[in-house]
Amino acid sequence: MAALKLISHKLCPYVQRAVIALHEKGVPFERIDIDLGNKPDWFLKISPLGKVPVLVVTRDDGTEVALFESNVICEYIEETQAGAKLHPKEALVRAEHRAWMEFGSAILGDLWGLETATDAAAFESKRQAVVAKFARVEAALGAGPFFAGPNFSLVDAVFAPVFRYFDLFDQLIDLAVFTHTPKLRAWRRALAQRPSVRSAVSADYPALLHAFLVNHRAHMLKLAA
Repeated sequence: MAALKLISHKLCPYVQRAVIALHEKGVPFERIDIDLGNKPDWFLKISPLGKVPVLVVTRDDGTEVALFESNVICEYIEETQAGAKLHPKEALVRAEHRAWMEFGSAILGDLWGLETATDAAAFESKRQAVVAKFARVEAALGAGPFFAGPNFSLVDAVFAPVFRYFDLFDQLIDLAVFTHTPKLRAWRRALAQRPSVRSAVSADYPALLHAFLVNHRAHMLKLAA
């Protein structure tokens, strides 16, 4: 079996997707965290976009292939590794799952704006955007406990890092994001208990995320003061 190295950053939610998928499959891998503020030359040579995650796959003959983009990495893991299936068998349902994975990325874009907003107007605009997107997800959810019912999927791997942000945010301020979304609240609880989700970040993740808010002079911290 090909050896796998995951190039990572401790706060990156896109990295967490790949880590969760690898843990769900029970696949051994080496995780290498880098400083995105001071990217190593070797990393820039293998990452065309200069972003994490990058999955370095070593073939049997010793040659390496660097895969980039988190959803591409997750699809490769699903297609090549044994263990639990993380995608539906039916092509149409599988395509639907891929679409919701992209929607999860759109939410992450709004969350970036929310956590880096430095004034009240930008903050509230992004908060409302997050609320609106989560309302769409709420309408798509079934009985749970996961996105597609009893089986954990790649959609769950995408949304678990999204929900993780709120573990810290909720300690700072009531964003009223999940007030009218009981299915989302239940889904969030179920994902938080999943071993693969818990192990996707290091113990210092909350402190690092708080430091990120401080460094970006986040309006959220002003409201929490």
